[in-house]
Amino acid sequence: MNEIVVIGGGFAGVEAAWQAAEAGAQVRLYEMRPVLKTPAHRTEKLAEIVCSNSLKSDEPGTAPYLLKEELRRAGSLVMAVAAETRVPAGAALAVDRERFASLITEKIESHPRITLVREERTRVNEDEITIIAAGPLCSDALASEINRLTGGDGLYFYDAIAPIVAADTVDKGIAFRAARYGKGGDDYLNCPMDEAEYTLFYDALREAKSVPLQRFEETRWFEACLPIEELARRGRDTLRYGPMKPKGLPDPRTGREPFAVVQLRQENLMADAYNLVGFQNHLRYGEQARVLRLIPGLEQAEFLQFGQIHRNTYICAPRVLSPTMQMRERPRTFFAGQISGVEGYVESVGTGWLAGVNAARVAVERATVEAPSKTAIGALARYVSSADTKNYQPVNITFALLEPPDEEIRRRFRNKRERHALQVELALKEWDVWLETIKEESSARFAGA
Repeated sequence: MNEIVVIGGGFAGVEAAWQAAEAGAQVRLYEMRPVLKTPAHRTEKLAEIVCSNSLKSDEPGTAPYLLKEELRRAGSLVMAVAAETRVPAGAALAVDRERFASLITEKIESHPRITLVREERTRVNEDEITIIAAGPLCSDALASEINRLTGGDGLYFYDAIAPIVAADTVDKGIAFRAARYGKGGDDYLNCPMDEAEYTLFYDALREAKSVPLQRFEETRWFEACLPIEELARRGRDTLRYGPMKPKGLPDPRTGREPFAVVQLRQENLMADAYNLVGFQNHLRYGEQARVLRLIPGLEQAEFLQFGQIHRNTYICAPRVLSPTMQMRERPRTFFAGQISGVEGYVESVGTGWLAGVNAARVAVERATVEAPSKTAIGALARYVSSADTKNYQPVNITFALLEPPDEEIRRRFRNKRERHALQVELALKEWDVWLETIKEESSARFAGA
C-alpha cells in the first residue's frame, strides 16, 4: 500500500489526512508552522482559526446545514471536534478557537497511521500520492511549485480578520443579550446605535487610515467578506443592511429596533472574549481603537486582537481538476481546501474529506468516486472542476450551487423555504445511500490489502 502525503495542516489537510488514515492508509502530514510562519497564524496548532470563529449557519433546511450534516454522517473529524468545542452563537455553529485547534492537533498527533512532519514541503513528487491542502497562505516556494504543476499564475484575493475584545470591558449597561429573531436565546451581545451615533461612527470610519496593500497589483476582495471600510464606501446605509443590520434585534429597554446594531459573538467557552461580527477590516491599529470605541458599549473596550489583512492565493481549478479533486493530467495529485477555490471553513473540510477518501482509494488501486450530484459536497466538487475558467472566483455553499430541483418539485413547492427543506431531505437520502456503498467497498478492499 502506498503512503499518502498531505501538504498543509489546515481544515482541509487535517480532514484529508484523517479520512485517508481511517480508511487504512499510512499518511505523512506536512505542516510548515512553526518553522515558517504566515501573516495571519499566531500558533503552531493544526486547523488554527485565523478569521471568524463561526462555521456559519447550522439551521436545518439551509445549504450550510446540508454541508455540515453530510460531513457529520461521513465521520468528519472537524465536525466532531466542532461539536465538542461549540460555543453559543444562535443558529450558527461557532467554536472555542483555542480548544478546537488544540483538540484537532491532539487527535492528529495520536493517530497511529498519521505521521506529522513540521517542515516546509516545496516539491510535489509525481510518483507519490499527494494532497495539496496548503491553504491560501502557502509559502512562496510552494506557490511556485503549484504554479509549475498547474501551468499558470495563481489567482488571489485579499481577506481580512475581525477584532476581538475582552468581555469584561464591554459596557453591559448598554450592550444587551439577544440573538436575531430570538434564534438561540441570548447568545450574542448587541451594541445599539441611534441615528446620530451611527452617523458619527460612519464618518469616522470613512476618514480612518488603512494599512497599505501590496503595491503593483490590483486589489481584489472576496465579496462575502468585505472589510467594513470598503462596505462603507458603497453608501451611508450599506453597513445597516449588512453587518450592522438591526432587523430582529429589538432593544429590550425600548422594545424597538435600533437604527443600527453591532453584534459581538462569544469567542470561547470561558466567555471572556467576544469578536465583532462582520467587522473584518484593514485599518491601522490606532485607527481601529479610535473608531471602534465610538460604538456604544465599547467606549472602554480592551482589544485582544485587532483586525488585519492577508493575501489569499488559489488556483484556477476548473482548468486542472476533476470532480474527484484529482488533477486530470496527474491523477496521483489532489487539491483540497481554499487553494482549490472554495471559500469557508466547512467548504474546505468538504473538499478535504473527498480528497482524503479518494487518495485512500488510489493507494489500493481502486477507482476514485464522485460525490452525488444533489449533495453539497457534490456541488462543490462540480464547481471547482467545471466553473467558467475566465472568471473563476472563490465560492461558499449556497442553493444556487446545488443541482436545481426538477420541474415537478418547483411546481409543487412555490414557497422557497419549503422547497429548500425538501432539497436538503432528498440530498441527504442520496448521500446516505452513496456513503454506505463506498464504505462497504473501502472496508472490503482494505481488509484484503
